[in-house]
Amino acid sequence: MSVLYRVVNVLCSAFAIYLIVYATFLFLSVIIGANTMYARRRRGYYENRLDVKSFIPISIIVPAYNEEVTIIETVRSLLALDYDKYEIVVVDDGSKDNTSKVLIEHFGMQPVIRPIRSRIPCQPVEQVYECYDQKVSITLIRKKNGGKADALNMGINASYYSYFICMDADSVLQYDSLRKIVAPILENDKIVACGGAVMLCNGVTLKDGKVIKYDLPKNIIACMQAVEYSRTFLASRLLFDRFNGNLIISGAFGLFKKDTVIAAGGYDHDTKGEDMELVVKLHEFCVLNKIDYTIKYAPDAICWTQAPERLRDLRTQRKRWHVGLFQCMYKYRNFFANPKMGPVATISYLYFLLYELLSPYIELLGLALSIVIVALGIINVRFAVVFFFVYVLYGMILSITSYLTTIHLQGLSIKPVSILKIIGLSLLETTYIHFVMLWTRATALVGYRKNKRNWGTIQRKKIDNS
Repeated sequence: MSVLYRVVNVLCSAFAIYLIVYATFLFLSVIIGANTMYARRRRGYYENRLDVKSFIPISIIVPAYNEEVTIIETVRSLLALDYDKYEIVVVDDGSKDNTSKVLIEHFGMQPVIRPIRSRIPCQPVEQVYECYDQKVSITLIRKKNGGKADALNMGINASYYSYFICMDADSVLQYDSLRKIVAPILENDKIVACGGAVMLCNGVTLKDGKVIKYDLPKNIIACMQAVEYSRTFLASRLLFDRFNGNLIISGAFGLFKKDTVIAAGGYDHDTKGEDMELVVKLHEFCVLNKIDYTIKYAPDAICWTQAPERLRDLRTQRKRWHVGLFQCMYKYRNFFANPKMGPVATISYLYFLLYELLSPYIELLGLALSIVIVALGIINVRFAVVFFFVYVLYGMILSITSYLTTIHLQGLSIKPVSILKIIGLSLLETTYIHFVMLWTRATALVGYRKNKRNWGTIQRKKIDNS
């Protein structure tokens, strides 16, 4: 029995250290993130000094598969952007619904004969449509189904400009988002990728990319994600930004230097996490080829996106994310503690390995250990309850602080009663949804080989951008 006690004690000590390191990381992330956003807001980050609307032409690539419900509002929002020089390229990846039809009819698009040079391999073009009577040119490419990565590669091949933005077809860019996301490039021309912030449009009324009314989503599942998104984008990404260590740019909104992406090989067809895979690939490509580069994050460049409102849809999404994370981490396993790759390997990769990929298994093991040590009498029930209470309270405070800071620094406001709602939802997320997501992620790799190319389906609603 003494051997068992020692083993349990060692495991419990390791788990305690694991939690302390993570808690410290979150605390530092929130503090640094808030200070960074406050400083950027005060100095206007070039907006008041330079007319960034005409400096860098941009191609906006929108991959779409069965997006007839949201695609019109997405394109309409892009036409309302406060920017001078850009184009819109929609790639219909063999949709089975009327995605192409509604676009063609709404914008009066006409078929054209346009050769597209395949600098990155992708499925062949079936038909190209164009429209030139809008603010900027709109191109629709209908192609055989090959997946999101394949559609993005087609969009890169068809794009005219040196920088491109990838975004989701169920998202809306804020009217000033292009100005905000290109601003860092004016400061540093070595930037090869720049990520924007993603906020939830559930419960938000937008008009031409401007927030008319902001409120928390009425749906509980979406509301909890609003708090979660703020914590994620305010905290960790701004901290990693300090040492060029970001490993992921959200597929909903990212700016990339086209020539570098093409040279690196474009998006990977064989991963569900094509957004993360491309960023890690760019790190590797630039380091191995001795290219002086930077990957940045622009927290004030906002993309509004839909969050799943059903628990089963949320679980489908998070399973897909975890499989994509696994595929990327395994593919670039040479990063592990590799000093040649710099901090992106020795810090970022290690963090994503321990606190993202392996975290559901470590936390579930820690939960099981907690039950065992209480049952064995190593610690008493009262201490265990107090420890869990402190854990819940700490998580709630960080979540609430991140959310309210993000809302304030984005110039948004919420009703006082909504603060009470946030407190209640933070409690629910920490004590219930967190553990549901732990189990979801822990079981994401079950049947991996059979389902690794299956994306699953998520219910979409029309975005309120009237």
